[in-house]
Amino acid sequence: MAYHTCSIFKRRPAVFFLLIGIFFLISIHRKQSSFVTETYWQFQAQPDFNDGNFHWANVPLNHPISPQFMTKIPSTRAKAIPKIQHAFKKETPEQRKVRLARLEQVRSNFTHAWSGYKKFAWLHDEVLPVTGGERDVFGGWAATLVDSLDSLYIMGLTDDFDEAVQAVIKIDFTKTSLDEINVFETTIRYLGGLLAAYDISGGRRGNHATVLLHKAIELGDMLYVAFDTPNHMPILRWKLKALMDAVKAPYGGLNGQTQGVAADGQKRLMSPPNQAAPDGGLVAEIGSLTLEFTRLSQITGNPKYFDAVQRIMDLLAKQQDDTRLPGMWPVVIGPNRANFREHTGFSIGGMADSVYEYLPKEYILLSGKLPQYQEMYTKALGAMKRNIFYRPRITSPYGKEAPRILLPGDIQEPEPRVQHLGCFAGGMVALAARAFSTPQEMDTARQLVEGCMWAYEHSPGGIMPEVMHTTRCPRRAGKPSPATAADDDLDHIPPCAWDEDAWHADVAAHAELPADDVHRIGGQIAEQHLVPGVVRYDDRRYILRPEAIESVFVLYRTTGDRALLDRAWAMFETIVRLTKTDIAHAALADCTVKDPKKSNSMESFWLAETLKYFFLLYSEPDVVSLDEYVLNTEAHPLRIAK
Repeated sequence: MAYHTCSIFKRRPAVFFLLIGIFFLISIHRKQSSFVTETYWQFQAQPDFNDGNFHWANVPLNHPISPQFMTKIPSTRAKAIPKIQHAFKKETPEQRKVRLARLEQVRSNFTHAWSGYKKFAWLHDEVLPVTGGERDVFGGWAATLVDSLDSLYIMGLTDDFDEAVQAVIKIDFTKTSLDEINVFETTIRYLGGLLAAYDISGGRRGNHATVLLHKAIELGDMLYVAFDTPNHMPILRWKLKALMDAVKAPYGGLNGQTQGVAADGQKRLMSPPNQAAPDGGLVAEIGSLTLEFTRLSQITGNPKYFDAVQRIMDLLAKQQDDTRLPGMWPVVIGPNRANFREHTGFSIGGMADSVYEYLPKEYILLSGKLPQYQEMYTKALGAMKRNIFYRPRITSPYGKEAPRILLPGDIQEPEPRVQHLGCFAGGMVALAARAFSTPQEMDTARQLVEGCMWAYEHSPGGIMPEVMHTTRCPRRAGKPSPATAADDDLDHIPPCAWDEDAWHADVAAHAELPADDVHRIGGQIAEQHLVPGVVRYDDRRYILRPEAIESVFVLYRTTGDRALLDRAWAMFETIVRLTKTDIAHAALADCTVKDPKKSNSMESFWLAETLKYFFLLYSEPDVVSLDEYVLNTEAHPLRIAK
């Protein structure tokens, strides 16, 4: 056959060249089709910034950066990132039956809360789940709607998804009901939500691609103005309403007063008032913008968004070894003066968490093109293992050896204080262990996940509270102190035997009771609902947070450990039983009691994150595969450009 084919080409060279040409055109078409996906705006439905309306993209900046000086996404060849997800085996019919039943219960609870939002708070930020009504706390741009877009699509609620996308058209990012917005929250909830809805739906439904990306670029251009400072570090708590009034003056401002019209009758946009980055800001808020801005640059081909966040990360990298806890950054940093040494509080809980979470995720989103992010993560993890992670002293189940668990603590003075927000750490370490081929770190990840599951399973109400103090195991004799430990392993914090006297002593110290007053200590334990190992509940609320189930989900997807499924289901049933209202689901004022009172609050992350993680846990493993998507800190899946 080969000889026959060759003889045809010899006799008919035109056929040969024709086939070569067809093959070439097919190859070009395939490459262009792939390219169009990642540079959408260069080929399709670009917004018309010269239509006579106000556009953030047209606002003249006080400190513009010329394109030739912008840092662009590296064009180097993508690095082959190891497979992150476990190679799952086919489930049995019984396993499938149980999984699908659980999946449907998660979807049912989602639709219950979504229906309450639609009925009582449509196009507002949050629904009031106890009384009905709405609340606008994130700019008044329909936070719950935008935050829920990708969840709707993932759960197969396509009619609701279509309706929500059409409602996005009505959102106006040139107006706000609030004097001040949080740039970080606006980025992770709104920009992340819009980009993820585009990525997860693939723009396959009607005009959805145009709607979602028009809004994403409109919002990205608005947020870019927050970087218009002398050193290009962003304003984090942004007085947006006043700024809008200033820059929109030619268009009537926010108050409808027409100003700034030139002599020729043409409207002239005003530059923003002079702005400066804050002297003090939360490290999570300034260091957790990378995924969303990077993805916007990948899709649009416009480097300005990536350049804005890469400048931040270059500064963090430069300062990483020069803080009071080398490898980590303090919770409060000074972006205006690039001063990271004044503050001494270190944590991976609230106000710091996502800056560390985004390091391996940005590496993955960029397909390994910037080794900087792996280097920064490796330094940070070493510092966490030396200083932040600790082993609590807990009771041994059924007379066995105490389980090996870790909790993520805080450092002002080294103390065993754990936040629910810190429970993301197990998932972060598991994801990075697979991405960076450091399988030894999977044990650290598992112990961190086990620590937060212990906090759920041993809580009086079955739910981990916002913040609590526990006992801690002593460090191994002869090992350095937490602040100076040189080794990155966890040998310096071995498990320890349960010691009731030590627990009572810690309870007494936190309650400022005499250490020998057994009666009062016992009364404190009973009155405060303390369980063995817990010495104080600092914040007893449960506000529908996702971090614990997030890490369970990531650990399951990376290990395939089916035992996690039943334990997670117990968490789900408890949470839903205690939080469900006639309207939606509500936060709990005190989850350490048997019958907690409901608070009139349901943050948008209940639909964006918590229920999504439960849904994905019981979905097929290829639904939002961790080899295809990176989830931002609001659980919005951003497609990895390959």
